[in-house]
Amino acid sequence: MAWAALTSGGKDSVLAVQKAIDAGLEVTTLVTVRPANPHSYMFHSANLDAVRVMAEVAGMEYYEIASAGKKEEETLEMEEGLANLDIEGLITGAVASTYQRSRLEAIAGRLGVRLYAPLWHMDYAALLREVAARLDAIIVVCAAEGLTEEFLGMHIDGATVDRLLALEERYRINPAGEGGEYETLTLNAPFFSRPLTYASGERRSEAGRHELILKGFV
Repeated sequence: MAWAALTSGGKDSVLAVQKAIDAGLEVTTLVTVRPANPHSYMFHSANLDAVRVMAEVAGMEYYEIASAGKKEEETLEMEEGLANLDIEGLITGAVASTYQRSRLEAIAGRLGVRLYAPLWHMDYAALLREVAARLDAIIVVCAAEGLTEEFLGMHIDGATVDRLLALEERYRINPAGEGGEYETLTLNAPFFSRPLTYASGERRSEAGRHELILKGFV
């Protein structure tokens, strides 16, 4: 039976989809929650237009849920949206956030579906190495000490992983971005029929946050 994957297009959720496919799950739908609030507790807001194209190149359905992005209310909005899907289970890229996973488990329980979280408590270095080996993901938001604007657009490859691990040692950041230190966008994965491309990009910086806004995804 069909599975739906919650994704913002970032490295963790896309890798979770890949692992679900590897495990033999029938992933039919990519679900994005679009928060009006860029500081949502649960959901990323950067470059979400890419997910519709991801679904196209993956041969999957795209389903979007609008949310005001207010704490706790956003989980109810997500649940209402997910209730419209005829699925066996949900796939999440949650790695370490108990806040996120506990709410998804509660939603799955109320909807009578299963929750699949293949990255849960995965070693951060191992996670990054697998992303570098299997995906083409770039950094699109930097919001922590040491993660300067130069990281925007940087691909998560072996060299970048080494730099992130070095920043962990120096600044005590989470190298996988679990504390909101950075956000990523996946441009290619094994289950894509082709890489995503985009027409243009714009950099914005304010109050210690640097963001790469991409437009014209195809």
